[in-house]
Amino acid sequence: MAAVRHEVADAPGSGWRRFWDRGDWWRAVLLAAVYYGVYQVLSIAVGAVFGGRGGIRGEAGSAMDVFIGTGLPIILGAVVLLAFAASLGWLGELFGPQPVRGRRWMWVGIAVVLVINVSALGSVDFASAGAALVASWLLTGLFVGLAEELLTRGFVVNLMRKAGRGEVAVALVSAGVFAALHAGNFFTTDQGLATTATQVVYTFFFGIIMYLALRLTGRLIWPILLHASTDPTVSLFAAHPAAGDPLSIVASLSTYLVIVTGAVLLVVFLVSERRRRRADATAPAS
Repeated sequence: MAAVRHEVADAPGSGWRRFWDRGDWWRAVLLAAVYYGVYQVLSIAVGAVFGGRGGIRGEAGSAMDVFIGTGLPIILGAVVLLAFAASLGWLGELFGPQPVRGRRWMWVGIAVVLVINVSALGSVDFASAGAALVASWLLTGLFVGLAEELLTRGFVVNLMRKAGRGEVAVALVSAGVFAALHAGNFFTTDQGLATTATQVVYTFFFGIIMYLALRLTGRLIWPILLHASTDPTVSLFAAHPAAGDPLSIVASLSTYLVIVTGAVLLVVFLVSERRRRRADATAPAS
């Protein structure tokens, strides 16, 4: 697949826009690092305003605790990203039709994620969780999908393509930035090194699947919604599993299923892109 490049040397507009219109991986990393810092500041600010658990936030894991502690910072982060996109005039580019499309085998990753999410949702003890918590997680998940996909499959992909990078590099940098953002959990949570390492590997291959979903569907909204269905279902299942549900076997293996699926699809993708490049190189000029 030929690289997609946007010529910007003589593009009109402010220096701010021209800087970002040049794209490339280091601008993608810079943007992700700045966003991560902004998100952490927003999390601290939300914690300072609403205080610890026990007040308006309620108990740990309650509907308000999920919405305020997890949802509100990511909602504010999504607003920041949308404002940044608007300042560059990129909203149409990010949410419009993609210039590079995919192939039917890319459905495999989407299917695996959907099966996991349906299995997790079907294995939730809804009586134990309660309607308020389910609604809180669904709303939170929608903004998690929006913010994280807008950053990594939106901005990062766009920046890489503007620099004329090939789609292999686009996929790897997009997934790598996504995984690196989750590496920070080692410092901001108490989950430990082993759990964080597993999460980084998982998010890298989940990012590969989301990139393939972007390629296949041609619209950013679909990986956003696919991602938005993942965090709530898996989190609800982890906190409120239904006893004896056979579907829970799939949900409990979700991390490993995503890693294996993403790794296999990455190999297939690398081979597919290599063949495309060879075909492009040998094709007669039109």
